[in-house]
Order: sequence, then structure tokens, then C-alpha cells
Amino acid sequence: MGKNYVDIENDQGATLRYRKHANGRGLVAHGAKVHPKAHIEAGAYIEPGARIGAGATVARGAWIEPDAVIGEGAHVDAHAHIGQGAAVGDGAHIGVRTEVGAGARIVRGARIGDDETVAAGLTVATDPKGLWLAA
Repeated sequence: MGKNYVDIENDQGATLRYRKHANGRGLVAHGAKVHPKAHIEAGAYIEPGARIGAGATVARGAWIEPDAVIGEGAHVDAHAHIGQGAAVGDGAHIGVRTEVGAGARIVRGARIGDDETVAAGLTVATDPKGLWLAA
């Protein structure tokens, strides 16, 4: 049986320890809070201070930065990037390779498509088909 953690050096030269989440084997940094019923796929990274709700899915290659919040039942697709302090509401869906800027807010149930960019600090709501609604 292999070890259940990985040590990775960050850009500042400090070593961060990541544990492998029991449900999916994705890497969760010390200080992050991930619900046991969330699914963190192998190859996903959850940084310190991030919070992931029950039933949420973070797909392979996705990166959740420090202090970001992913709501219950939300889905963050492959290679998406959720910026520092951003929030993805309950049941929201973030598409493949989508970039959500620092401090951005994605409202409950919103659908952000593939290869989209949500600017830092922006709040986004969508209709059920994923069309962005005016604020």
C-alpha cells in the first residue's frame, strides 16, 4: 500500500503537504476542508483554506486556489481553475478549461460553459441553458 500524501514545493520554495482524498484520490492541501462525500478526482488540486461541499465533484486537472468555496453538488470540470477566494454556488457547473477569477461569484445552479473566463470579482448568474444573465 502506497503513502497517502504527497509533498510539493510551491513557487516560494515552501513545501506543502497534500493528502489523497479518499473519494477519488485528488490532492487536498493541509488546511483545506473537503466533505467526505465530495469527489476529488486524481490529478485535481485543492489548496489550503479552500472548502468543498458535500456531493461536489472536482474533475481531473482542476485547480481550486486558497480560500475558494465550492458549494454542495457543484461540478468543476477537467482543467478548470477557480481563483483565490472565488465562490461556486450549490449545484453550479463550471466547464472544461474555464477560468474563474479571484473573488468571483458563481450563483447557485449557474452553468458556465467550456473555455470561458469569468473576470476577477464578477458575479455571474445564468439561465438553465448557460446564457449569462444581466446583473
